[in-house]
Amino acid sequence: MEALKWSEPNMTLPYFDTSIAAGLPSPAFDNEQETIDLSRIIPTDARNTFIVRVKGDSMSEAHIPDGCLAVVDRSIRPSTGDIIVGTLNGEFTIKRLVKAGRNWVLHPENPFHKPVMITDDADFQVWGIVTAVIVDMRK
Repeated sequence: MEALKWSEPNMTLPYFDTSIAAGLPSPAFDNEQETIDLSRIIPTDARNTFIVRVKGDSMSEAHIPDGCLAVVDRSIRPSTGDIIVGTLNGEFTIKRLVKAGRNWVLHPENPFHKPVMITDDADFQVWGIVTAVIVDMRK
């Protein structure tokens, strides 16, 4: 697993306070440029946050494509419905954590992959909760 540590908690970039039409074109930017602190958009506890590169397509329908970066916060307690990064029997995985009766299930977000039931004899550990995804649109 390739992990990158969140090390720039006050990174600011230019921000234009306007919406961009994804359908019909809109007039050119006429709003004032500001800056925006990415740590306000992706709230993190920098001491407990890391970034991992996702490999595979099991979470594609949750808008987590192969090759993207997932921001993972270890300080958040996992609950049903969260997308988690964890280990199952020594293998890293990213899946939606779902409570099913008395058991936990790791649900992929791709119909070509099957859910995985966490059994009592499984070696399972949650490493953190996915709080954001960064997608390089050039790939």
